[in-house]
Amino acid sequence: MKKILVTGAAGFIGFHVSRRFLEGGYTIVGVDNLNDYYDVNLKKARLALLEKDAGFRFITANIADRERMSVLFKEETPEIVVHLAAQAGVRYSLVNPHAYADSNLTGFINILEGCRYQKIRHLVFASSSSVYGANTQMPFSVHHNVDHPVSLYAATKKANELMAHTYANLYNLPCTGLRFFTVYGPWGRPDMALFLFTKAILEDRPINVFNEGRMSRDFTYIDDIVEGIFRISDKIPKPNIHWNSSTPDPGTSFAPYKIYNIGNNKPVELFEFISILERNLGKKAKMNLLPLQPGDVPKTYADIDDLMTDAGFRPSTSIEDGIGRFVKWYREYYKL
Repeated sequence: MKKILVTGAAGFIGFHVSRRFLEGGYTIVGVDNLNDYYDVNLKKARLALLEKDAGFRFITANIADRERMSVLFKEETPEIVVHLAAQAGVRYSLVNPHAYADSNLTGFINILEGCRYQKIRHLVFASSSSVYGANTQMPFSVHHNVDHPVSLYAATKKANELMAHTYANLYNLPCTGLRFFTVYGPWGRPDMALFLFTKAILEDRPINVFNEGRMSRDFTYIDDIVEGIFRISDKIPKPNIHWNSSTPDPGTSFAPYKIYNIGNNKPVELFEFISILERNLGKKAKMNLLPLQPGDVPKTYADIDDLMTDAGFRPSTSIEDGIGRFVKWYREYYKL
């Protein structure tokens, strides 16, 4: 029975990932610092469900705490690490940049060091579609260069990929980075569009629609994200023997390192997204049409060819089904 360390286990993705591995018979050690970036009660409610399973054990810890993480790795000796803890949010990085340096940079080096010294079999870590930044070539491919981030959050995620590659090269640590595309679904984050829109519409308040609605996103349902992580966790990356330093491929390496996109491979326009939500809520939205926010991009679109080839999986949940499931959960959780 494999022991897996899941960081950010009380978070949206970490909660669902932990449940999926528990269902697969794995032992999970969940780590989270339960910070107040959003409603801590929502995080505790997720944990309460996980703790019903005997295979799950929770540890309150901050990944930025170097000594604490060193001791944790030595005591727990996990076989695989799924690193999902991070300071999330593009816009929040504009007002609180130090939170991103602490969690996404210092925290990540502590994870890498723990994996290095405990000789972890595989480190799977969360990256983000935001690393594509100013790129406009669609769909976004892991084989494209991503050297022009437009937010600090994106820059820290790009830095994580570079840091992981360095450890894969220096210490033969197998590392796989997963670029998630606009994840949504039940138990989602309150700072994300679907949650914000649902709450505002039900409370008869206007929603903020940026770039005057001329936006599209490759919305990806949480179950599809989780299945991608589950399958990739057992695919230990190997060096690409065809990698050529004169024409370097950013998605693979001469080291045991690999990058994948996990996205729905089907962008949805924002007004269509809102229309589907309105139908599920049985209520029309009032809209504030606003300009594009700093750090934001007008479109995302994932090329998932590598995921399909290596993991035999492609996300398939339609936006209609995904939003319907979220609204059902939201009404049940908040007793509406």
